[in-house]
Amino acid sequence: MTGRAYNTRKQWHDYGAGQDSDFGKRCYLDQPREEKEQDIKDEVHETWDKARHLLYRRSHEFPLLPKCGLLQLLCSGRGHAGSVTLDLHDIPGGEDAFELCAKFCYGIKIDLSAHNFVPAICAAMFLRMIETVGDGNFVSKLEVFFNSCILEGWKDSIVALQTTERFPEWSESLGIIRRCIDSVVDKILTPPPKVRWSYTYTRPGYAQKKHHKSAPKDWWTEDIADLNVDLFRCVVNTVRSTNMLLPQLVGEALHVYACRWLPDFTRGRPDPETSTASQLTQEKLVNGKKQLEMIVILIPEDRGSVSVGFLLRLLSMANLLRVSPAINMQLIKKCSLQLEEATLNDLMLPSHDSCADHHIYDIELVGSVLEGFITQWRKSYSRDEYLLRKVGEIIDSYLQVVSMDANMPVQKVVSLANVLPEFARPEHDILYKTIDIYLNEHPQMSKEEKKHLCSILDCHKLSAEACAHAVKNEKLPLRIVVQVLFFEHEKHGRKSTRSHEKQQPEIQPQGIEQTETTVCSLERSQLFSGERSSKQEDAKRRSAPSSTLQKLEPESEQKSRWKKVGEMGSDDGDERGIMEERSIQDLTKIRMRR
Repeated sequence: MTGRAYNTRKQWHDYGAGQDSDFGKRCYLDQPREEKEQDIKDEVHETWDKARHLLYRRSHEFPLLPKCGLLQLLCSGRGHAGSVTLDLHDIPGGEDAFELCAKFCYGIKIDLSAHNFVPAICAAMFLRMIETVGDGNFVSKLEVFFNSCILEGWKDSIVALQTTERFPEWSESLGIIRRCIDSVVDKILTPPPKVRWSYTYTRPGYAQKKHHKSAPKDWWTEDIADLNVDLFRCVVNTVRSTNMLLPQLVGEALHVYACRWLPDFTRGRPDPETSTASQLTQEKLVNGKKQLEMIVILIPEDRGSVSVGFLLRLLSMANLLRVSPAINMQLIKKCSLQLEEATLNDLMLPSHDSCADHHIYDIELVGSVLEGFITQWRKSYSRDEYLLRKVGEIIDSYLQVVSMDANMPVQKVVSLANVLPEFARPEHDILYKTIDIYLNEHPQMSKEEKKHLCSILDCHKLSAEACAHAVKNEKLPLRIVVQVLFFEHEKHGRKSTRSHEKQQPEIQPQGIEQTETTVCSLERSQLFSGERSSKQEDAKRRSAPSSTLQKLEPESEQKSRWKKVGEMGSDDGDERGIMEERSIQDLTKIRMRR
């Protein structure tokens, strides 16, 4: 084994270390062989073995004693013994930090940076290398370096703040954490045109742009994202307390931090290998839960400070990490307040079910957010139907995607579709496409499941194209096909009635003065003509075939007739099949004649 030694010429020499069963490796501080004739008063043996330091003292003080108040205290009262053994337990920074202090005492050049400053000053304070012990001592030198170099730089302040994580108590008592945070916050509040220090900014496309006149407003977000959860919270809270930054910038900092620390947060699509809690270690679960709860608490109350997509992903991660119910409800409320801003991709949240046949997408989570949105909408004074219809379109598009999942239960699709009120869907074409997709992806469905799925469809709200497709769709239940045919026939009947009324002649007097007498006479003439025309229509109806009578039936009679057909169609046995077939044949003949 080889040890290191200091000499009075500040040179390194290697010596063979003797075998020592108690302390193992030793480092001897001695002079080179050609200078051994000089009067050597001190010899220090430094042993590094589990923060154990062996010091030998001879007749006079060696260079460590004049500058280390702790060593003076420990060596006082020991007399002139040949050697003194000192055990320095729990010295901050360990061997490396003690080496920096020893180099300073021996006048050897040392390299200080933001990476080793905190352990160096903690060790110096532990050894009491302060001004009361000796002028120009190590602590005062380190303070000057801290104020003039580290706190003046942006990244140095961040690095120094990160190193305090290893020495929280010492850093807090020495005020290093508070001064670093103040320096970081002061630079964050600096106007972007005045930012002159280097920073990390890796947004896509930013590096390709040239001639940046000033730093972006969120230039600081990536660097502070390297801090641990407690230090990050302190920085963000201090920034928010100043009320000098927009809530959107605070939200962006939270978004960058979530992408940096939360597991699988940046994925746009579910990953089956990491989308369950069983794939995460216990340490990641605990840390992730703490980080996510901190992020939720720090989200500004201002609407739009963070995007609804970010909130939905936080909610998905909250289910994975099993956060507290209070945090979960808080996230659902925030998501529901901005649901109309969501896109289809925002709703594609992975399911965290650990079952073997679990479905891919978390449809229950979307349903809980939608219920919160409906509740908030009903409580609002305006009750803007446009927002409700916009959300309805998004949900219907989402239902189309989740219907492609082979493991998606029909009950969950129907439950989500039924959350929206009827007036939220002016048309049911998208909903019909959802049913068609689900029937194609689940060919083994029973008749009851098909009937349950089709219960969300209103045939009145189907377009002509959707009706034409539904009539030819063999996967639909027969009753739905009958409904589509009947309502399509009813629509055509209404159109023909309106067109017939428009063709009635209108009598308009020309060249005659409009007096009360002439107006009354005209009204009477129109009334009589109307009666004659109505009599003629009645005669035509009586002479017309039964199909034409059915075509011009009043709307109430048609609905009652359809109700009877539906009731007979719902009975079991052969009568239901016969009635459905007759209804289809009858409606098909009417359609061919028309």
